[in-house]
Amino acid sequence: MADVALHDYLDALPKVDLHCHLLGTVRPATFAELARRERLDLPAPAQEVFAGINSRPPDPELYRHTRIPMPQGRSDDEPEVSYSLFQVSNWIREVLRDGDDLTRIVYEAFEDAHRLSNTRHLEFSFDMVPGHLASLGYTGTVEAYAEGIRMAERDFGMTGRMLAAIDRSGTGEQALEWIRTVVANPHPYVAGIGLDNLETAGPPERFAEAYALAGQAGLKRTAHTSEHVPAAQNAITCLDVLGCDRLDHGYFVLEDDAVVARMRDEGIAFTVASTTSRRSWRPWRRASIRAMLDAGLNLVPASDDPGLFPTTLGREYRILADQVGVSREELTAMALAGVDACWLPEDEKARVRARFESEIAELRR
Repeated sequence: MADVALHDYLDALPKVDLHCHLLGTVRPATFAELARRERLDLPAPAQEVFAGINSRPPDPELYRHTRIPMPQGRSDDEPEVSYSLFQVSNWIREVLRDGDDLTRIVYEAFEDAHRLSNTRHLEFSFDMVPGHLASLGYTGTVEAYAEGIRMAERDFGMTGRMLAAIDRSGTGEQALEWIRTVVANPHPYVAGIGLDNLETAGPPERFAEAYALAGQAGLKRTAHTSEHVPAAQNAITCLDVLGCDRLDHGYFVLEDDAVVARMRDEGIAFTVASTTSRRSWRPWRRASIRAMLDAGLNLVPASDDPGLFPTTLGREYRILADQVGVSREELTAMALAGVDACWLPEDEKARVRARFESEIAELRR
């Protein structure tokens, strides 16, 4: 049975979200409106499409002997008609027409985070500029996103930053060219880079040159790792070759005790999400997060793709409390760890942490 008092505390707890894909934040109502405008022929109403997102897992034989047992069959909540996360993301790209659309989805992402989860700082990743928005270019696209952040700062008192995401299904040369564009056009709201898409599509070492260039330019670095490949090695590569400042997901570091010990000793921050579009994997995700906490790892809850799963950062905190057995004290520490791991300038980060500590002290009273 849910602990109502704990839920009230978690709802009021100030939070940061450091792992959030912008296209994954789009509201179904917004997508429906834009799809009608662009005359995109959808196989079902937008609400039904979003409700039916359910990405199929890879070959289950890859995960037959993982330390945290991986479910091998379908889950009870899988819809009869499924849509992959990537397919729906591509449809969203198709209906974004101009800078006003980009500003809108950023503002709505911040509004939902503020209203539904009491999120105070949000860092979202964005992809390369879609071809049909080429007239905006990189600088126009980033400025449209930045206007959404500025509006949220004004209206909700939030802060925000952006990450330029590398699609690991591309080549190292494509990634390097993308990061050259990012570095050649610095923007105060673009704080770092990330590496996303299926981990099995591209090993992290493929992108070493792009990451080195980002590091030379003073950009922070993260990467999705140890999420789909059932081994811990990619997490080590992300630290030692890519120079990552924090890591996204990381559940399979549990396969190697030496790697777990290193991550614990170095205090590496992992952004973790209990909810995934692979519905049959959700119990495994949650068991893995529990094991990572028990091993002393530094975890920061994240929403990942809140509009498409669907979830909220607040719901992720509740799942951790209700289904993973994470205590109030642990969840509070995780909220503060998010401030420490964020990519705001140090003086601004210190002010945010001071506000968090003051509000948490008041909540405890």
